[in-house]
Amino acid sequence: MVRHPRPDPTGPGQESVWSYPRPPRLRRCYLPIRVVLGGELVCDTAESWQVLETSHPPTYYLPREEFIAGALRETAGSSFCEWKGVARYLDVVGGRLTASKAGWYYPTASPGFDQLVGHVAVYAAAMDVCFVDGEQVVPQPGGFYGGWITSSVAGPFKGVAGSAGW
Repeated sequence: MVRHPRPDPTGPGQESVWSYPRPPRLRRCYLPIRVVLGGELVCDTAESWQVLETSHPPTYYLPREEFIAGALRETAGSSFCEWKGVARYLDVVGGRLTASKAGWYYPTASPGFDQLVGHVAVYAAAMDVCFVDGEQVVPQPGGFYGGWITSSVAGPFKGVAGSAGW
């Protein structure tokens, strides 16, 4: 039997990732988001979509057209999400750096996630820095997941040691 951890207490203005649903849901976000790679601002937007799933910090999907020209480069590879469908990978380019397969998108998405088409998520750990509403993001632990941790969410978060069965 898999035991889920005890949710961390929430403080003022926080929400617990353990209150997020499974299957996940989408939520529109109007907070300013900036992504920097190679010392260059590669994306600056005030509109995005969050995917909210039990035990995960939000994953932010940013409008593709808000990335600077040349920042996203198609690359080989795909993966399958049981909720969203088939994702394709992107290299993210900023300054003189290329972060291989650091972004992903859904050319078509499963019903209920159609709004993600035309949007790109990036691994915060592969960027110099990502900001949500001026706050520097902490990447979701584990390397596989793409959530962004800010002070607005309480964990514990999937990806830490021992969380494979959550």
